[in-house]
Amino acid sequence: MNTKQIIVVVVVVALMGGLLARPIKGLVDENKGANDPAGEAASSAFTLQSVSEITKQSINTSIAQEITTLEEKAKQANGDEKLALLEQLAQKWDDVAKFAPQGFIYEEMAKTSPKFEYWLKAGDAYRTAYTNLQDTAMSAELNRLAIRSYEKATELDENNLDAKTGLGAAMVTGSGNPMAGIALLQEVVAKDPKNIHANKTLGLFSLQSRQFDKAIERFKTVVELSPDAESYFYLATGYENIGLKNEAIAAFQKSKELASDPTLSQFIDRRVEELSK
Repeated sequence: MNTKQIIVVVVVVALMGGLLARPIKGLVDENKGANDPAGEAASSAFTLQSVSEITKQSINTSIAQEITTLEEKAKQANGDEKLALLEQLAQKWDDVAKFAPQGFIYEEMAKTSPKFEYWLKAGDAYRTAYTNLQDTAMSAELNRLAIRSYEKATELDENNLDAKTGLGAAMVTGSGNPMAGIALLQEVVAKDPKNIHANKTLGLFSLQSRQFDKAIERFKTVVELSPDAESYFYLATGYENIGLKNEAIAAFQKSKELASDPTLSQFIDRRVEELSK
């Protein structure tokens, strides 16, 4: 299992600890969101350089030095040469599953060469990064940057469903109007009922808002199309919360089978034991 897969497993276990207890911003308090003055004030502290320096402290020293060397070269380069160096940097951060600096790099690439794919990749990287963080000033800022990047992407291709899905998800968690984000995601599944990312995202938001029946239907669609440990885990959580113990146990066991990871396996074993009583 590679680094990114391990991180996903750990995040699934950690997320479930607080997922159902944490309301979606705006659905509870419509007065707080990405436009909060405090959030805007904090945004100036986060740049590619500052986020890179912070993140380097948590990775292998030799890899950090390789990244620093590439960063210095990129600062001196222009045009295609700069884009090539930035692409190398983005891959370096991807290799160690550090997505916040990767988002800033793709945004820099988009500013150098305004292409749809760069803005989409920036949004995806920012969204992955803030999803894996706790509620901090940085996560709020990364959420705001994700929204902006997806908006730029949809300006270049208004019919792209990946960009709409990302924008909808980011709006639900980080804007003052989460229902607009949910409507955007529903628009995606109306056009593409088997869209895995949109169904998974709507399923997660259904869990957070304790609409367990809706969450189950979303994750049933997901596992039918592209079964993975995470989606089976969330499906099991939906079943558990409406009292369908046998279905929950079966889904938990399927999650364990697909993950093949001791951390998640131990967690699932405890859940199954409790459900079997």
